[in-house]
Parts: sequence; C-alpha cells; structure tokens
Amino acid sequence: MNPLILIAIFIASSFAGYKLITNVPSLLHTPLMSGMNALSGITVIGAIIAIAMVTGTGARVLIYSAITLATVNMAAGYGVTHRMLNMFKKRGR
Repeated sequence: MNPLILIAIFIASSFAGYKLITNVPSLLHTPLMSGMNALSGITVIGAIIAIAMVTGTGARVLIYSAITLATVNMAAGYGVTHRMLNMFKKRGR
C-alpha cells in the first residue's frame, strides 16, 4: 500500500480518536481503559506476526519498538485499572 495513504489514515484516525476520547465521561473511563488494554494485547500479537515477515533492519527496529510500547501500555493500563477497581471495594474485610 502507498505510504502516503497509510500516513493519511494514521492522521485521520488520530484526530478521530482524540475527538472520541475528549467526549468520554469520567464514569466510563475504567471500562474503556480495560478495552484499550485488550487492544494493546492484539497489537503485540500483530507485531509479533509482522516481524516474522519483515526483512529490513529499519522495519524490525520499528516493530520491536511497537512491541515494547504496546507491552508497557498494556501492563501499566492493567495496573491502573486494578488500582481504580480497588477503590470501589469495601474496607474492613
């Protein structure tokens, strides 16, 4: 696919994502965050599959960084979600 088309799709999806996130009420933040953590897991799986098909060094570096960033995002997101859900547990038990 043409790289310019891919860049245009990335820019359009960035604007759409920003518009969607700014309109989300804080009550829905935790469930949406859990869903995004699941999508980061899918990103990791997709990047691992993609790295098997790539031959160039530059592409491998980008894919390794995508795997690293998605893994950090996933782990930190689950940690924050866990802390937020602990706030709703009753104390004293």
